[in-house]
Amino acid sequence: MNIDFNNKKATRQSYGEALLDFGKENKDVVVLDADLATATKTNMFAKEFKDRFFDIGIAEANMIGTAAGFATCGKIPYASTFAVFAAGRAYDQIRNSVCYPNLNVKICATHAGITVGEDGATHQMLEDISMMRTLPNMTVISTSDDIQTKWAVKEISKIKGPVYLRLARMKTAQIYDENDRFEIGKAIQIGEGTDATVFATGITVEQALIAKEKLKEKGIDIRVLDIHTIKPIDKEMIVKCAKETKKLISIEDHSIIGGLGTAISEVLTEYYPTKLERLGINDTFGKSGKAEELMKYFHITAEDIIKKF
Repeated sequence: MNIDFNNKKATRQSYGEALLDFGKENKDVVVLDADLATATKTNMFAKEFKDRFFDIGIAEANMIGTAAGFATCGKIPYASTFAVFAAGRAYDQIRNSVCYPNLNVKICATHAGITVGEDGATHQMLEDISMMRTLPNMTVISTSDDIQTKWAVKEISKIKGPVYLRLARMKTAQIYDENDRFEIGKAIQIGEGTDATVFATGITVEQALIAKEKLKEKGIDIRVLDIHTIKPIDKEMIVKCAKETKKLISIEDHSIIGGLGTAISEVLTEYYPTKLERLGINDTFGKSGKAEELMKYFHITAEDIIKKF
């Protein structure tokens, strides 16, 4: 693993590129969008496969309903829009038209979290992990870099049921190599440090790795656990890290209520009760500002991890 902090790409861009490639491999893939194809990067697929791309317009509920219909006909629909619209505005349709009948719909939501930036609180979806992971039959994935996202786009097609793939607007470092392997439901341990485990997902994995390097200079050796699959969560790895390390910290670009930290706490409560310090958005809405400034304001940076020591 050679982390390249100078080579950055937004996971929404990786999603668009992977979708285009996967569309060439699998003719059953259809893509739906809600008038945001340029932002979600589904426009790449649309340009190449005009007969398999459907812009439903600003009608997210209809988009999910249409995707459900495609799934009943044997297609593999990828439905995309901003997370605030995908999980929020279309929740009823996801619950009753996709999850209840356990249909093969892939909801790929971009622009999640406060790092949407200047779009402000109304567009900063901080509750989607909480909402999606409580739904029966739903798999929830939050990827951290280009390589992992491209893997996830294809891999979720193998799951015969609903998937929520959480993607970001903000560019992040390339963490993984082309030859790295991932498995849905299995977290990735980076480092063997015993002073602490930092559990991270999505864009916060990069922050955890920066903190890891800076803490090493101070003689503090931590490990980072990239939890790309939030549901089903890797219970065995969480418990293993809790037993092997002195301190546990979670960090997420999401509300601390119901998100990654909560999911980890549920595991610890049942299998290995111990303290978990949670970094995330603390029961508040977001604000308008540059992504990096907002991360500092809401205390979800590498420096905020370092301050825990």
